[in-house]
Amino acid sequence: MQILVISLAGIGNTLFSTPAFRLLRETFPEAHVAALVMFKGAKELLETNPCADEVIYWDFLNRNLVESLRLLLRLRKRKLDISLNVYPANRIEYNLISFLIGAKKRLGHRYNHQDSLNFNFLNNRTIHEDDEKHDIEENIALVQLLGCKRHEGRAAEVWLTEADKRSAGEWLSEKNLKNGLLIGFHPGTARFKNQERRRWAKEKFAQLGDILSNRYRARTLIFGGPDEIQLAQEILALMKCKGYLVKGTTLRQSAALIERCDLFVSNDSGLMHIAAALKVPVVAIFGPTNPVWVRPYGTKYLIVRREFSCSPCFSYSPQPLSCRRGDFACIDQINVEDVLNGVTTLMKSADLVTQDIKDIQSR
Repeated sequence: MQILVISLAGIGNTLFSTPAFRLLRETFPEAHVAALVMFKGAKELLETNPCADEVIYWDFLNRNLVESLRLLLRLRKRKLDISLNVYPANRIEYNLISFLIGAKKRLGHRYNHQDSLNFNFLNNRTIHEDDEKHDIEENIALVQLLGCKRHEGRAAEVWLTEADKRSAGEWLSEKNLKNGLLIGFHPGTARFKNQERRRWAKEKFAQLGDILSNRYRARTLIFGGPDEIQLAQEILALMKCKGYLVKGTTLRQSAALIERCDLFVSNDSGLMHIAAALKVPVVAIFGPTNPVWVRPYGTKYLIVRREFSCSPCFSYSPQPLSCRRGDFACIDQINVEDVLNGVTTLMKSADLVTQDIKDIQSR
């Protein structure tokens, strides 16, 4: 049996598919399970996953149409038994790709918004999306169409190599950060479809870093992709206390450093989900996106958000993120004290507030 998992979205969505990969492997141990991805980060996360036999990386955004069609024809010649579009995949391009590959069974969702416009009817084994489910649970429900037995509590998985972990240890040693409280920040998000408007203000991240340094002697590691280095540097320039920029590392090496953090403070982002998959406690800052769908899954977490009558307003469709109010108050009105309270609460519940730190607070 040949199965193709089509995961053409970003890091977080690919992570959300990993419990489905495991269920496919458990249900069909002799099957060849391949993944088709178009982001390098997704490739890096899946290439060490023992439940995936093959990872096919193809940058559909930057390869020309003829080359991409040739790839799809090569995949079509495999005469696949099953393909499935990882949730969410409410885009006409994703459904056309699945259709052209031509697996006998093409699994996907039917969506609450713009379903027919995006040709989701091209899939011949479907379930309807459920607004009460996390994206991980949507993917688990999808593979249940194949007879995979549901397992409660299945979380995302990140498989780090020994070299990844060794690299993290060496980086921390070079910075003299092997001991003490480490708190990771991710101030970025995806940039496509206006999703930069999901970001909490850089000035507030800087203020939070200074408070945590002064109050808890915490060392702040600021994470981000290559296109977020400038953002991280601007935060470091705003901080009065010393912070540390994580750069020049691969995604898995960054993940190995995230695993060494005691706490992770982040916008709703792929790195937030990496932290959750690695069981790092997460304080998640949410604006227009829905924490029911994409909350940190499988770890201790606390959501910080401002509730408005129109929120959350984001839905899975090709449309860019927009604000009915016009001001994105749901993210912009979250203040430093809100997030600090979340950090303090989670630190206590995760037993990170040691007696030494309590003594520092009382001075």
